[in-house]
Formats: sequence, structure tokens, C-alpha cells
Amino acid sequence: MTLRLHDTATRSVREFVPREAGKVAMYLCGLTVQSEPHIGHLRSGVNYDVLRRWLERAGYRVTFVRNITDIDDKVLEKSEQQERPFWAIAYGNEVILDAAYRALNVLPPTYAPRATGHMTEMHELIQALIDNGHAYVAEDGSGDVYFDVKSYADYGALSGQRVDEMASSADSPERAKRDPRDFALWKGYKTVEPVEAQWASPWGPGRPGWHIECSAMCLRYLGPEFDIHGGGLDLTFPHHENEIAQSRSAGLPFARYWVHNGLLNLGEAKMSKSLGNVINIDHVTALGVRMVELRHYIVSAHYRSRIDYTDESLRESAVAYRRIEGFVQRAVETVGAIPAGDVPAEFAAALDDDLNTSGATAVVHETVRAGNTALAKGEDDTVRASLAAVRAMLDVLGIDPLDPAWSTASTGGSPGEELRGIIDSLVALALEQRAQARTRKDWSAADAVRDQLNAAGVNVEDTPHGPRWTIGTRD
Repeated sequence: MTLRLHDTATRSVREFVPREAGKVAMYLCGLTVQSEPHIGHLRSGVNYDVLRRWLERAGYRVTFVRNITDIDDKVLEKSEQQERPFWAIAYGNEVILDAAYRALNVLPPTYAPRATGHMTEMHELIQALIDNGHAYVAEDGSGDVYFDVKSYADYGALSGQRVDEMASSADSPERAKRDPRDFALWKGYKTVEPVEAQWASPWGPGRPGWHIECSAMCLRYLGPEFDIHGGGLDLTFPHHENEIAQSRSAGLPFARYWVHNGLLNLGEAKMSKSLGNVINIDHVTALGVRMVELRHYIVSAHYRSRIDYTDESLRESAVAYRRIEGFVQRAVETVGAIPAGDVPAEFAAALDDDLNTSGATAVVHETVRAGNTALAKGEDDTVRASLAAVRAMLDVLGIDPLDPAWSTASTGGSPGEELRGIIDSLVALALEQRAQARTRKDWSAADAVRDQLNAAGVNVEDTPHGPRWTIGTRD
């Protein structure tokens, strides 16, 4: 079975056929860095990281681009509120975002372009649209340039909307437009905005509209046509609709597949910084949930499904992951650190079926149960086979507990992980004291150490290979 992906443009699951054999070019709309990321933002990074890993495991050479929007209305609004340069706010939040991606074991993109670094490419694309009659310079002297929505016959096809039923574009004043639905390609400089938030252009000083940024960066790094354009479902309109319109109006074939991930909601509403209903990484770590467990929570749901977040559902997912982790630890103690092997056919079939990570995760848990049974029966050959299969599947999902990426050093001291070395040392000291008490047959002292560790959320299990400890729940 070959990979099949749901294409928003055709509203169907299509067999994936890359533009060029053996290669995949993929673009993911990154974040606007006006503030720190929340876990709803991070979902897309994890989802498309799994897609990338699966493509690479299939032998494709993947060029993966994930941009940063470091100049737009939201960033400038934060700049005014905080009385700080827009670029300082954007860069500071970009650093935090990068740390969050590393903490979640998201592979770095091939290229991570910033919008502010691609003004020349945007100017060239805008001028091409003006020249062929799909864009116009406002007649009020503002320096604004707008895309003429009605000049593109297929406008609305991606999102399934009719132009005549659309509301006005909210990204710029209507007074300068020929049609209220036209959207801004270039925004002329306004004296109320920071002086540094302007760039010279053929139409006067100003800054780009949000949508033209991605079209220009796609062209720069992936060429006129590429394979997959990804992003959250909420970007379908207007952002991706506008990207298609301006790119194809400029004569670019653009994306062959449009792949959108579902949203991560808090209550009945999508998680949104503007609404103030967000869960960030600090909240997750305060619950005692590690980043590998948060990633397991995200990949356990199908990428197109909506996730209704609750603390309890996250904790339950963490417990499920610890069962996987426990098997890997026990298997390694018994048969050694067997490297990853081939993934089971059922796992491959699940991921080939529109990247069904929910079904794929179920296969992981089934294989773990079989491996635990083999451990109990002392069937080492079966344990080896189960461990090799489990590690292969976990590698694709990015949650192999033996992956060095989950160590403190490789995650760059990520939130919630920086104390792991200290905890290891303290628990090791307590277990050594417990072992000494058992040697002298002081069972009450040994039990007291174990009870104190358990009260602190450290579960101790005695095995033929010595005591094993895991982070659990406090009594």
C-alpha cells in the first residue's frame, strides 16, 4: 500500500505521488511570533514531523521548510503594548518556540526562513501580479497594493466558498480598495507605526501583507511547484486561499497537495492567544507530564481530528506512554538494547492510510502487550522481536525512550527536563540507602525509604536485575 493523504483542495484522500521521484518538497506554515507558543501551536509541528519521518523511512529525500512570520499586525500590536522593538519581541519568541520544538523532539527543518529576510522576493512577486492585471496600487497615495480577488476565477475553491457570499477582507481599510474582499499584498507605511517597521519598495515604504510572505518563501526555497503545503485547519481561509490565488495568478503551479491538521481546543473554543484560553508548556510540566508524554498525547490522535484538551486526558495519555516505556526498559534489561527493526505491516498500513497515527499507536500498544507476555514467559526471542518492532514504530512517531534526543543535553535543557540529572542522583542515593538497609535486614528502614519515594511520586519496582524506578503519581 502506498501513502494516501487527505487533500483539502479535492476534499478526498488521494494517493501521494511526488512531483519528482524519490524527493518530497514540503512547506509548513509556521507561527507568527508575537508571543510564546502554546500546545495548540505545537501540534502542527509534531504532526508534520511524523509525516516527514514516515516519508524519510520510505526512502524519500525530504526538503522541509517551516517559516517564521516576524512582521505583521499582531507583532506590531505587541510592540506598541510592550514598548519594545517588534524585532526583539519576534526573535525572543522564536527562541522559545525553537526550544519547545527541540523539547518535543521535532526534527529541525531544512530551512526556517523569516518573512523579514525575503522582501526582494515579495516585491518581485507583487510586481508580477501588478503587471498581469491581478493586483493594483491604491489610488489614495497610501502606497498600499491589493490583490484583485475577482480577477482570479477559482477564488474560494480551496475553502469551498463563493466570492459573492464572502465578507470584507479585514486586513486593511476598505476606502482604498476597488472591492472590499480584495486583500493587501503591500501595506504603505503609517506614521503611527514604528519607524523600523518599514522597507523601501517600488510603491513607497511599507511592509508586506501576511499572505504574500508565504508565497514568496515557497517560491524561494521549493520552486514554482512543490508537493505538500501544510498548516492548521484554521489557516484554510483566508491565508491559504489567498496564497493559492496570488501564486497561481503569478503563473506558479504551487502546491500539489493541501494537508491540514485539526485544532486543539480548550473547552468549546480553539486554543488561541487572542482569546486567552491557552495551555503552555509550563502548565504541562507543572502537571508532572514530560515532553515525550505530551508528544505521545498529540500523536495518539489522528492529525485531522479535533483534540479537546483536558488535564485528565493528558495524564491518562502519559500513563499509557509509561506502559510503553516500562516494556522497553524491562526488555533492554533482559535482552539488551536491540536496535530498531522493521515496522509491523499493520503499523505501516495505518500510516499509509492518511497518516492514521491513532491506528498506528494502537499497533504499538498491541505489540507491547505481546512483548510483556513474552517477558513473563521467558521467551527471549519473542522479546527481541517485539523490542525491535516497538523501537521502529516509536522512532517514526518520535517517542522512542532510548532516543538520545530525550536526554537533557540534546533537548537543550528543555522545560521540565533540566532537573532530570539531579533527580536521578537523588533517587540513586535513596535506593542505595534502601539497598544497604536490606543487606543488614532492616526491613522497616528499607520500606520507609520506598514509601518516602512513593509519596514523592517515584515508584520503585524490584526486578532480578535490581530496583527500577519510574515517575508516577503521588499517594
